Amino acid sequence: MKGTPLIFERSVPGKEGFRLYAPDVPGVNLSETIGGGLLRQNLDLPEVSEVDVVRHYTKLSKMNFGVDDGFYPLGSCTMKYNPKINEEITAYPAFTELHPYAPEELAQGTLRFMYEMQRFLCEITGMDYFTLQPAAGAHGELTGILIIKKFLEAAGQKRSRIIVPDSSHGTNPATAKESGFEIVKVKSGMNGLVDLEELKKNVDENVAALMLTNPNTLGLFEKDIPEISHILHEKGALLYYDGANLNAIMGIARPGDMGFDVVHVNLHKTFSTPHGGGGPGAGPVGVKAFLRDFLPKPIVEKEGDTYFLDYNMPRSIGRVKAFYGNIGVVLKAYAYIRSLGARGLREVSEMAVLNANYLKKKIQDLFEVPVDTICKHEFVVSAGNWKKKNGVRALDIAKRLLDYGFHPPTIYFPLIVEEALMMEPTETEGKEALDAFADSLMRICDEAQENPDLMQNTPHHMPVKRVDEVKAAREMKLKAGQL
Repeated sequence: MKGTPLIFERSVPGKEGFRLYAPDVPGVNLSETIGGGLLRQNLDLPEVSEVDVVRHYTKLSKMNFGVDDGFYPLGSCTMKYNPKINEEITAYPAFTELHPYAPEELAQGTLRFMYEMQRFLCEITGMDYFTLQPAAGAHGELTGILIIKKFLEAAGQKRSRIIVPDSSHGTNPATAKESGFEIVKVKSGMNGLVDLEELKKNVDENVAALMLTNPNTLGLFEKDIPEISHILHEKGALLYYDGANLNAIMGIARPGDMGFDVVHVNLHKTFSTPHGGGGPGAGPVGVKAFLRDFLPKPIVEKEGDTYFLDYNMPRSIGRVKAFYGNIGVVLKAYAYIRSLGARGLREVSEMAVLNANYLKKKIQDLFEVPVDTICKHEFVVSAGNWKKKNGVRALDIAKRLLDYGFHPPTIYFPLIVEEALMMEPTETEGKEALDAFADSLMRICDEAQENPDLMQNTPHHMPVKRVDEVKAAREMKLKAGQL
């Protein structure tokens, strides 16, 4: 990073950030305790003062971008603003200081919120039971497919195939493969929805499930779900709902009412808990009643006024996460749901859909639109017209947005759209932010018309300029001495 040395480069021999007092207990020879072969001899840590460390990392933090800095239209990710009150609630000592192995009678408050969260998610999705254990969306997918697999095996069925539409999230085929299934891809029709005729050709008694993202990655609601459900269920297969895009339909439609058997929910998307940087996240999984016994154990149940952890689930797939999941993340989502209520959650979806259609209308004349219809919470346009015209790609436009102070949208996804730009303006953004973003895209397209060479070297005003992405992926340098 030009002009910003590494912390190792700030090192000055003899500088100290702190000094330990002499110990008042007998010392231990670590070489004898651990074994000389396992003990590091030279840590080669930087020698810096406390103020050096604070200033270095404060400067680096200002070069970052997040939802607290500005508009973050990363399609398929739902990068909404995270209310700070949720962070305050999660920091209450009553929650943070509770040991996960505390007796149930001393954990009634936490067990109550967990139970209520399970019931809230059931009501929102139309499912009968939920587990809070999975630590992320993809982890929830894996949990859901393992539940389906064990259910079918318990019924004496060894099905080996899972159908994944070409408009699905990229984690869907990965989940199916990791669970031991063969992946069958079904193409979308010209309307961007699952092609029913193609689906019928691929559904037989060897299919375990269909994994469906709805709304799909084009931002379109799959209007043929009742027919899709009939096609799958008629052959004894199950229907799995990827709930990553639930933000578009809360309080309006429920997967359980459509015929889905299993659903996962991304709390870090729909319910405003922070995400990015590897977590922590949460991907609770809900099921219909006939799959309840296959959920990871334990789940929280209630008897009278007492809440307890139910381990009596002999057909469970077993734990998928230590203890009971990332409960702090679940608590933030619980606070979000309680603060908004049923009407507020519906308004979230309505505003997310309104924002997406408003922004789409503002910029659609600048790009190609693969499916020109009303969208849900996100939409996809293509920069294919610019690539054909003067060689400007989606990547160039995305990088130029950084110079205008905006995080770029998702690019080159979904794979079914060439030079895709996938945009999701969440409900937390106002009209002013959407107008400013659209105006910037208009200016960028003017630049692409007048000076395409300028576009191919963007960004121009960021700490890090355009990198050779292929070289970076193939020749990674992860040690300080290599940089």
